[in-house]
Amino acid sequence: MSLVPHSRAEERLFYVLAAVGGLVVAIGLAAALHMEHSGHVVTGMNNQVVWGMPHVFAIFLIVAASGVLNVASIGSVFGKTVYKKRAPLSGLLTLAMLAGGLFVLMLDLGRADRVIIAATHYNFTSVFAWNVFLYSGMFGIVAVYLWTLMERRMNPWSKPLGLTAFLWRLILTTGTGSIFGFLVARQAYQSAILAPMFIIMSFAWGLAVFLIVQATMFRWNQMTLHPTVLKRMKNLLGLFVAATLYFVAVYHLTNLYFARQASFEKFLLVDSEFAPMFWIGQVLIGGIVPLVLLYLPSLSMRCGSLMTAALLIVIGAFFTLYVFIIGGQAYPLELFPGMIVSSSFYDGQVAQYAPKLPEILLGLGGVGVAFLMTTVGVRVLKFLPEDDLTHLDQAAIHQGD
Repeated sequence: MSLVPHSRAEERLFYVLAAVGGLVVAIGLAAALHMEHSGHVVTGMNNQVVWGMPHVFAIFLIVAASGVLNVASIGSVFGKTVYKKRAPLSGLLTLAMLAGGLFVLMLDLGRADRVIIAATHYNFTSVFAWNVFLYSGMFGIVAVYLWTLMERRMNPWSKPLGLTAFLWRLILTTGTGSIFGFLVARQAYQSAILAPMFIIMSFAWGLAVFLIVQATMFRWNQMTLHPTVLKRMKNLLGLFVAATLYFVAVYHLTNLYFARQASFEKFLLVDSEFAPMFWIGQVLIGGIVPLVLLYLPSLSMRCGSLMTAALLIVIGAFFTLYVFIIGGQAYPLELFPGMIVSSSFYDGQVAQYAPKLPEILLGLGGVGVAFLMTTVGVRVLKFLPEDDLTHLDQAAIHQGD
């Protein structure tokens, strides 16, 4: 490993970015302390909606962290040279986003001072306990994988470590989806299709984040992405987005097939505040518009179209998780089908939730952690992808591009 030389202007930019990232993290910590001191009464959460806006940020960061490692896996496991050049940046983003997601998750769940108990006492019948091992294992495996990529004498170990990381991240995302899939106390969840749906969503969201970070790094270094690389990554992103829309459609059509789920689907897709978020935010902004930008011939090969599509996919991801997490909790559990249930505990009533500023600031604090770790990592080590332009030109001629 070697340190990367930087000009004085780049050095100033680094300190500005690091300061901004540190400030965002500090504000997130302050918001968490405020909620810890005052209680959840200062948030929009209640006894019905116990996972609020911080969980939307946390799950996005964790799921996208798994997906962004797909870039490295394609290079190391499947031997694709273009992606192998991007494996170190992919690994760095995985660690940074996973750290940011866990930052939000631990501070939002309450009693962060008792984390040592959660880390040493396990209930192995709980999927939450399984995820403690999956997250910590992901950190260790990806850290060693990065070492094999960036230390020349360790390069022979990069493929087996890459394969291990590839399998581990599939298990990790399966575990994250299973948190909802095994949750019988919410009518919106409890579906085996959630695990593979989370995996394919992680592919799309992770690649979108990677493309945004890569484009930013290239612009700072006055570099241009080669058209061959642009085309390959564009096609891969479009494939993941289309697959995500497919799984979302299957999930909702499956629910509609079951009579007991019909009322929930009507609530989510037609009769509630979540309906426009689903159709406009998740389906249109996060799916259809990116596909048009990626595959319409007049737009598809423009770098600006790819970045716009990636940004829309990230925005759509937040709509997706908000509808899925908040909407799923807001709908009342149908304890006695065909009967009207009411009590002083709001049984049978749709829960109301509106995110408050401390929740949003805590979520942004997790993004700040990921941003700060990425900024420092790129500054200290050589993470900028360097393509073999001669090889890419020959590949483009061979493919007729």
